[in-house]
Amino acid sequence: MKIRLRIRFSKLGKIRWTSHRDLARMWERAFRRANLALAYSEGFSPRPRVSFGLALPTGHESVAEFLDVELTELDDSDLGQLAGRLSEALPVGVDATAVAVLATGTPSLQEEVGSCSWRWTAAAAEGAVAVGVDEMRDRVAGLLEAPDAVITRTRKGVEVTEDIRPGILALEVVDESEDGIVLVAELAAAPRSVRPAEVLSALGPGLEERHVRRTNQWILRHGARQEPLEAAPDGATEAPHALGRAS
Repeated sequence: MKIRLRIRFSKLGKIRWTSHRDLARMWERAFRRANLALAYSEGFSPRPRVSFGLALPTGHESVAEFLDVELTELDDSDLGQLAGRLSEALPVGVDATAVAVLATGTPSLQEEVGSCSWRWTAAAAEGAVAVGVDEMRDRVAGLLEAPDAVITRTRKGVEVTEDIRPGILALEVVDESEDGIVLVAELAAAPRSVRPAEVLSALGPGLEERHVRRTNQWILRHGARQEPLEAAPDGATEAPHALGRAS
């Protein structure tokens, strides 16, 4: 009988510049170092049955990344130590923070995650005049009151215009820093994801993002919003930051 695990992990510091593909390779090495009995796909080139949630843009940090991995076996006594073992096998900056055994039939992360929480700094772009906190609050209020927020972005080399206002579920000014104005937001992940940089485009010219961090991902289960790991609370385990790390 195969066992499906869901793992929450963080990606902080310099490793935020690592691509999603390289991050996947890091996890495969960590699973092998932790001696997990991975299940593999069939076919000419079998691959470990590992599926990630929403891809994190390169350069962004996160304390709420998720992946699902399928195993052929798992000793129940190992579950409580698994997050720590994985953290020790991962490079500095990536930590497994919780593990849960998923019930049979649990939808994939790609299917269920409907929104994400973000925190970032809105800074003045080069040559632009800095925006004060009061003006930023006015801009945020205006955006939230607006019936639409049409931006232009490039998709597969073609410029397209889109209304991102339905995907801005919440937006707030929370602080002022040396770099600019700190914003928090909940942005839709489906049917089309909205990114912090696009929100800045909707807030007006002369702004660029800094210190972007995903702080949570959300699914809707039984009519209530919850984190992806709350779908299997009995199997969830928390792990402290590991001291020994892989090189």
